[in-house]
Amino acid sequence: MTNNFIQFLLLGVLIGCCLTHVRSDASDHRFKVGDSVPLYANKVGPFHNPSETYRYFDLPFCSPDAVIKEKKEALGEVLNGDRLVSAPYKLNFRDEKDSTVVCRKKLNKEEVAQFRSAVEKDYYFQMYYDDLPIWGFIGKVDKEGKTYPSEYKYFLYKHIQFDILYNKDRVIEISARMDPHSLVDLTEDKDVDAEFMYSVKWKETDTPFEKRMEKYSLSSSLPHHLEIHWFSIINSCVTVLLLTGFLATILMRVLKNDFMKYAQDEEAADDQEETGWKYIHGDVFRFPKHKSLFAAALGAGTQLFTLTVFIFMLALVGVFYPYNRGALFTALVVIYALTSGIAGYTASSFYCQLEGSNWVRNLLLTGCLFCGPLFLTFCFLNTVAIAYSATAALPFGTIVVIVLIWTLVTSPLLVLGGIAGKNTKAEFQAPCHTTKYPREIPPLPWYRSAIPQMAMAGFLPFSAIYIELYYIFASVWGHRIYTIYSILFIVFIILLIVTAFITVALTYFQLAAEDHEWWWRSFLCGGSTGVFIYAYCLYYYYARSDMSGFMQTSFFFGYMACICYGFFLMLGTVGFRASLFFVRHIYRSIKCE
Repeated sequence: MTNNFIQFLLLGVLIGCCLTHVRSDASDHRFKVGDSVPLYANKVGPFHNPSETYRYFDLPFCSPDAVIKEKKEALGEVLNGDRLVSAPYKLNFRDEKDSTVVCRKKLNKEEVAQFRSAVEKDYYFQMYYDDLPIWGFIGKVDKEGKTYPSEYKYFLYKHIQFDILYNKDRVIEISARMDPHSLVDLTEDKDVDAEFMYSVKWKETDTPFEKRMEKYSLSSSLPHHLEIHWFSIINSCVTVLLLTGFLATILMRVLKNDFMKYAQDEEAADDQEETGWKYIHGDVFRFPKHKSLFAAALGAGTQLFTLTVFIFMLALVGVFYPYNRGALFTALVVIYALTSGIAGYTASSFYCQLEGSNWVRNLLLTGCLFCGPLFLTFCFLNTVAIAYSATAALPFGTIVVIVLIWTLVTSPLLVLGGIAGKNTKAEFQAPCHTTKYPREIPPLPWYRSAIPQMAMAGFLPFSAIYIELYYIFASVWGHRIYTIYSILFIVFIILLIVTAFITVALTYFQLAAEDHEWWWRSFLCGGSTGVFIYAYCLYYYYARSDMSGFMQTSFFFGYMACICYGFFLMLGTVGFRASLFFVRHIYRSIKCE
């Protein structure tokens, strides 16, 4: 039954992955001369605050002649903050236009002040033309020859030049240029007459339709960037090789000496006192305190590890190509929901192995351990977004959909996984019998306590990934495009290897000091890389980014706290599993009485 349940779960996840693999340009649009090509205005916002975006018509731009039509959004697009509406420009296929007037509008003092504030904050706009993205700034600040900010002049662009490339009957590429000579002066608070115009130029190209998205991924594949990425990989590999070689040499030599010493002790007098890690063989497999929480943490960590692996699978087959709106968010929601059974199965089975009795409470704890903090963070940040009237605020309908997914998919699968795990009735495999009363742990120096050990354990894995972290942050919290998923996957593998090895080493030194409470310590040491990543968030925010404002700051630190917490659970699980394998191995190699 257990194997069938796991196979059913994996099949469900694979089906979910296939459902997320739907390209936005899969409609294979073909057009005839003069056909209307869909153009949608998406959002506007400060360039340096990627989370702070607003609807396009929150600024007093020209509205379309007809009623503004909203495009139906997929779940991932809404989560991404996309709010597509019909744009005021008409870009019919191969229909060139020169300085066509969209509208003539008299901007009152409030609208001028609104535009000036937007220009001052470097507002950009984003549109989509046949699912191809268009970017541009709405205005500029003239600082030349000015000493004080009060002397700056603010201008609004009123003429957009669209340059479009086509191949036979398909749109291949589009770009927007703002005319630097066609401006509206917004410096003073007074009514201003504005005439908004646009031009359209068409040019034929040989680029096939299937390769039209490659342009957007080239920036991260430039030789300069690739050199840095490969330097990151080589740096990480050298770290791994040195670490694994050093640890393997030390551990093999020390363990070999230990085994020889313990073998000689067995042949010598029986009353000789044991020392080192063999001395605590009767306590090393004593179940940890708070075993329900421990099992729940392992279940949540295993689920997040599985989620990460499936996300990498989708990335490597090309699902998350640039500007596939909301694909990553859709995949995260769907796969997380479908893998909840893995969390329930892992937590419940391990909890029963630890001779836990209240498996229902353990299951509830497993379901809330990661989702609980994430839900509370979301509630706070969504309230902030509503207060700012930003597109990051999820509509009520989307919240209902997410709640239904959690109620109808995540929770039932979690319960089914828990029941399957409880029914495995597997016993915990311990090579040594546990004594009735625990031995007293001898006094240890301060650097052998939990926090210094976590600092040591987290630094090495973090040092192996910190170069790549900048590119990931610049993509998630900026406008840089990240498409080299193969390199990211290699870095992820390196992270897992380093985490496992350093945790095993620290566990050995802990046992050699006759400290048998290694269960929680190995989990905390493995997950400590998450704490280092959050510390890097502080550095990135203040030293490497220009983010500002309460909303952007709260979104950055709020959601990064959830991501780092997820890393803590996932890498903690990896660290504990590696340590458990190691501890079982060394205690099987000696005779325990």
